[in-house]
Amino acid sequence: MKKTVKDIDVRGKKVFVRCDFNVPTDDSGAITDDRRIVGAIPTINYLIENGAKVIIASHMGRPKGKPDMKYSLKVVADRLAELLGQDVIFVSEPEVTGPETKAAAAALKDGEVLLIENVRFREEETKNKEPFTKELADLAEIFVNDAFGTAHRAHCSTAGIAEYLPAVSGFLMEKEIRFFGGILDAPERPFTAVLGGSKVGDKIPLIENLIDKVDTIIVGGGRAYTFLKAMGKEIGKSLLEEDKIDMTIELMKKAEEKGVKFLIPVDSVCAPEFKNDSPSVTCSADEMPADMMGLDIGEKTAEIYRQAILDSATVVWNGPMGVFEMDNFANGTKAIAIAMNECQGTTVVGGGDSAAAARKFDLEAGISHISTGGGASLEFLEGKILPGVACLLDA
Repeated sequence: MKKTVKDIDVRGKKVFVRCDFNVPTDDSGAITDDRRIVGAIPTINYLIENGAKVIIASHMGRPKGKPDMKYSLKVVADRLAELLGQDVIFVSEPEVTGPETKAAAAALKDGEVLLIENVRFREEETKNKEPFTKELADLAEIFVNDAFGTAHRAHCSTAGIAEYLPAVSGFLMEKEIRFFGGILDAPERPFTAVLGGSKVGDKIPLIENLIDKVDTIIVGGGRAYTFLKAMGKEIGKSLLEEDKIDMTIELMKKAEEKGVKFLIPVDSVCAPEFKNDSPSVTCSADEMPADMMGLDIGEKTAEIYRQAILDSATVVWNGPMGVFEMDNFANGTKAIAIAMNECQGTTVVGGGDSAAAARKFDLEAGISHISTGGGASLEFLEGKILPGVACLLDA
């Protein structure tokens, strides 16, 4: 485990907090989903209550290493002030760490909060290069990383700054590490991994790592059809990665050798076109018409998967079962979300599309943990070292 903000004396200290405030906005610039801001409030409140001088940094959007006021964090500062119930000082400088920002940071009083401008206004940020790293570090005395969503990236504000300042996790980061570390290191069994999404290639390292840890692997989404093709099934016009067929055969063979159940769809909801209003039929895995494509798992598959989840003590879910953005092909993904809620064990959703699906169906409440970082959670599950976690002090 890593040290947290509770393991370090913050009173009277300038504390640099890296948050993930990469929130969506509408055409008018208004925030449409503030969950990432809400998620950082416990850490920020703790620092305020314990007399720290709080300096917050984040990125938003893709300004491509130069100032683009469309991605200014001013809208975040306003919402953050509302949630905290106190003023949030905001300085917007193209260079992010310019003289006004430095002066504002130096003048902070205990319990005050400063939000600096979008760190990706500087091209050095994503390259983890000087002088930006040192400029950020010079603003503070302690580094708190609470941005799990960017922990898989070695950027100036997520990892580089830890070379200059003592680094600990915030409460959101601590929760992510606890859940993902727990399910990988000492899961309660049976342990099931539900893997959806589109491409097999994206998940090969994940499947390889999980085969050594889980009892059951459930495969759905577009990637399932490469597995079905490898098994000699007719998949019509479904998504296929021809160059990954041999690899899928090896993965299924490895799972069998290790006694891991490998569940593949037994039926699919098929349609002739990739459209919500395309006429659909449910086909068994042996009977898909050549002129159709699979866009969701079928009812029989959904029930098999549901039962496997309910019989598990630990479940991790990464990737939808079909094209859940289209209502006519969302039932399989919804069935998984419902089963995750009904499961009495520990259920973890790996961010990204899976988290979006749980939100769409209003099924978040019964899930043990929904990650704030899709890419970071995926790399964590793959067994990779996350720079934004590795840089933190060990407990």
